[in-house]
Amino acid sequence: MIQKFDGVNISSKDIQRLVAFYRDVLDIPVVEPGYDGYDGTTFGFMKDAPVFWIWDETKWGKSSEGPVNLVFGCDDLDKTYEELKAKGVNLEPPVTAVWGGKELNLTDPDGNKVLML
Repeated sequence: MIQKFDGVNISSKDIQRLVAFYRDVLDIPVVEPGYDGYDGTTFGFMKDAPVFWIWDETKWGKSSEGPVNLVFGCDDLDKTYEELKAKGVNLEPPVTAVWGGKELNLTDPDGNKVLML
């Protein structure tokens, strides 16, 4: 049966814009560039860990029925907030969540939710 979780597919009608957002704004490492530099770009943090891929929706169709919610861990949410504001990202400051920890919420250019803990 199932032995591991490999990752998440994200579809976009503007893959160059979305790849640039995760690569250049959020500084998520590119594990493997996509075809022609964009279609199928793989993002991740370490070998054999889950990744996410960005695919050309106009070529392959939608990979999900709604927006995706990606969750990333940060070492300093306040510093991350300031860095993202400096890069022009429109977002609110970190908040204390109902579970007691701090969260930083934003959306990517395609409307997918990004949560940072």
